[in-house]
Amino acid sequence: MNNSAAAGDGRNQPWSSPARNAAVVTVDGAGTVTRWSPGAAQLLGYAPEEVVGRPVGDLLADGDGPLPQARDGWTGELTFRYRKHHPLTLLVRTHALGRGRGTEWLLVPAEPEGAPVGLDDSAVLDWLFRDSPVALTVYDTELRFVGQNAAMSSMVGISQQQRRGRQLRDVLTGPDTERWEQRMRQVLRTGTPVEGFTIRGRTPADPDHDHVFSADASVLRSRAGRTLGVCVTVRDVTEQHLYRQRLAILNEASTHIGSTLDVRKTAQELADVAVPRLADFVSVDLLEPLLQGDEPGPVTDRAVLRRMAHQSVRDGAPEAVVKLGDIDIYPGHSPPARCLAAGRPVLLRAMDSDIAAWFADDPLRAARAEQYAFRSWLLVPVRARSVTLGVTVFCRSRDEPFEEEDLRLAEEIVTRAAVSLDNARRFTRERNVSLALQRSLLPRQLPHQSALEAAFRYLPASSQFGVGGDWFDVIPLSGARVALVVGDVAGHGLHASAAMARMRTAVRTLADVDLPPDELLTQLDDLVTHLSDTEDGDSAEVPVSDTWATCTYMVYDPVSTTCSLACAGHPPPVLLTPDGTAAFVDVPVGPPIGLGGLPFETTELRVPEGSEIVLYTDGLIDLRATDVDDALERLREAIAKPAASLESRCDAVLDGLLPGPPDDDVALLIARTRALHEDKVAVTDVPTDPAAVSGIRSWATDRLETWGLEEMTFVTELVVSELVTNAIRYGAPPVHLRLIKDTSLVCEVSDTSSTAPHLRRARIFDEGGRGLLLVAQLTQRWGTRHNRSGKTIWCEQLLTDSITA
Repeated sequence: MNNSAAAGDGRNQPWSSPARNAAVVTVDGAGTVTRWSPGAAQLLGYAPEEVVGRPVGDLLADGDGPLPQARDGWTGELTFRYRKHHPLTLLVRTHALGRGRGTEWLLVPAEPEGAPVGLDDSAVLDWLFRDSPVALTVYDTELRFVGQNAAMSSMVGISQQQRRGRQLRDVLTGPDTERWEQRMRQVLRTGTPVEGFTIRGRTPADPDHDHVFSADASVLRSRAGRTLGVCVTVRDVTEQHLYRQRLAILNEASTHIGSTLDVRKTAQELADVAVPRLADFVSVDLLEPLLQGDEPGPVTDRAVLRRMAHQSVRDGAPEAVVKLGDIDIYPGHSPPARCLAAGRPVLLRAMDSDIAAWFADDPLRAARAEQYAFRSWLLVPVRARSVTLGVTVFCRSRDEPFEEEDLRLAEEIVTRAAVSLDNARRFTRERNVSLALQRSLLPRQLPHQSALEAAFRYLPASSQFGVGGDWFDVIPLSGARVALVVGDVAGHGLHASAAMARMRTAVRTLADVDLPPDELLTQLDDLVTHLSDTEDGDSAEVPVSDTWATCTYMVYDPVSTTCSLACAGHPPPVLLTPDGTAAFVDVPVGPPIGLGGLPFETTELRVPEGSEIVLYTDGLIDLRATDVDDALERLREAIAKPAASLESRCDAVLDGLLPGPPDDDVALLIARTRALHEDKVAVTDVPTDPAAVSGIRSWATDRLETWGLEEMTFVTELVVSELVTNAIRYGAPPVHLRLIKDTSLVCEVSDTSSTAPHLRRARIFDEGGRGLLLVAQLTQRWGTRHNRSGKTIWCEQLLTDSITA
């Protein structure tokens, strides 16, 4: 209760007789109501018989507080209990009646909180209904129109007089009209205002286009608190809504388009993003060279494109005139062909002459456009890095035709997709080059070997990362031996293929030196480490220092049926014995090639004749998708299954472990071992006496006669003499001579010296120095291999067809 007079605020005015309908209350000296005027009854909601005779304090919200003093001119605010149980603050002015008749109170509604002081209410109302930029409408409790300001009249296109007594649905049509009416009824019922309610619809001001409005509603009450209706303010937020919608489409385009490096999928993602929010039907046609990874040339005449994607608001895209993957041809004068040639987007309407001329030469397209009521088109070239890749056609059959804003939005979406499509094109080109490089380096067929029979499979990766650096090889060695190698360069793409080429060449070169497996891997590791130290990584797409690989190198000797192997971070080989038992070879795993610092170990094992050795890369077991132990066990079980041949076993292993295209390269090499028995091998010890050379020649001649190789006696005697003599003179005992009859006649002389022989040019009068030169000239090939106990000098003579038969 405020019982102090407010000086200077205009409230202490001289008392005048209240108006007839004024709210007047008479209170006697004891504080009892003695009079309750009709105006007071209307203001506070109590009838006179309910109030007269009661203490006035019962009507006050703070009834226990002090009452106004019984003197003239007291002015203050009192809070009364309104009939509807909520407080009502009134301005009270008192006047003493004299002669003990008590005090007369004049009750006047107080100014609301925050109301302007000293302003004329009519001026505020004039501004609100005439000059306010905020559109405002007042409805009664039955949601009948009562009044609106000038801003609302402009927004809806109907004057206040025309709207008088009409409902909301008479001026706003759309799916949200009924929902908004329900919310306004809820506001009337609960008194809780509504803010920011979004309404989509059309008004008489613009009957051909949908608008988006943001509406607020609150209860309109009299000062006495009686509900009079609902007041609604509306803002047209169509531009903001379209802007947010465009941002949402662009955001979706940035996150959904280009998720892979597949041209077809990227084109389909473009069509999916545009339908239905931007268009009712979209087609994406790309120039043919793009699909092969080539850069398309300029389009000068008719445009021949391939339909890569389309999407529609209708199931199955019935509007399409060509199927996915088929050729779509646009005549040279057609808008799509001109769009391709010029590289600029085009906006067309159904009544444009360009559309009529185009459809005149394409009756099927014209029939589809008429059937599905296409009204406007956007033609946007697919351009990236100043190269035109194709054209995207957006079609609308909805009432709202395309506008310039839609054209700019479509152009931005297509531009983002074009970059992804060009990236996919470049990826396709790089992948094709990588595949061509790999296929030129990997063996197309394996060389025939008496030591073993082999079969292989190579599957390039189908993932977006590109072709990897997997390789395999079968390398003939001296002494009828053969080397098997499988490797996997880390990474994908051209750099991985190039690194694979270098490593495969290095392995072949080191294999010709006939190094043991552990030494070969050590040399290979040193080579890669040396390249990383000497090559400028900034000039390469991927620094050499980031290049590393896993590798397994294995040498099989058919004479001893032993296998020696070393592993550099590679999955272990599988050995399938003739009894059907498949097991992983227990081989120490060294670090990958290129990391350096740790030694490699060679493991030797006896391999029964007819066993199968399985080498593979990790793409076969897909370690990223399953547990390592589970993956290896599945591989072992697949290898252990019976198979009619090595080829069928390769197919069975791939079918069992790879249900679909692999995400990583897969190399699989399976070799079945053979043995060279004693009837094909002859060995003898060589005495260290030079006089024993003649006896060794005789022994070799006898062996050749036993094998039916008499035609090779002369050369063999000469070769044996030279090699044995050199071993006696320059080597260290014991010395051994071994002859092997295979696809060639192999002659080997071994001693325990590590000194390697070499060719030299003998002078005319030199008595020696021509032995190895004669061996090199008379045989197919020759060489030296070292082992832990010394060295072996060997040479080979090809058997003639008659002898081989």
